[in-house]
Amino acid sequence: MRRLLDTLYSLSGGLSAFFLAMIGVSILGQIVGRLLNIAFDATEVSGFCMAASTFLGLAYTLRAGAHIRVNLLVGRFGPQGRRIVEIWCCSVGGLALAYFAVNAWMMTYDSFIFGETSPGLMAVPFWIPQVGMSLGATILAVALVDELFQVLAGKIPEFLDAEAQAIGEELGAATVGQPVPK
Repeated sequence: MRRLLDTLYSLSGGLSAFFLAMIGVSILGQIVGRLLNIAFDATEVSGFCMAASTFLGLAYTLRAGAHIRVNLLVGRFGPQGRRIVEIWCCSVGGLALAYFAVNAWMMTYDSFIFGETSPGLMAVPFWIPQVGMSLGATILAVALVDELFQVLAGKIPEFLDAEAQAIGEELGAATVGQPVPK
């Protein structure tokens, strides 16, 4: 199961990078189109790619420990207090993202059923870019629940371990309640 989830997060990060690159491709296409007198609206397509890139990159970024976290408050708690805060954050975040994801999928479905299209030069069906947002929100909800189970099992959350490795700290059992051996 661990390998499957890690593959899901990596795939999501890869799709995020793909859509980020597509922003550059669409802008380049608009530049070339202007030189050839071909109308191409890169603004709308770039916006859709940015939304997909942002949402699809959230779970990968969480697991990599690269989300901005306010450690001023969490750092003041001892190991047990920190564990309680992490459980609370992962629980509330997971529930909020699950709620958001369900509603995002409902909106995507409605856009598909009603045939809604963007108002720009290129009438793009709205459900196409909304799939990226809905999928990214769903994967982030799964990642938060995954982290919650890590913390509940007494393990160090992946995002916290990755964050500590990035700044050169050694995390050990202190995060879950015991002192770190020196």
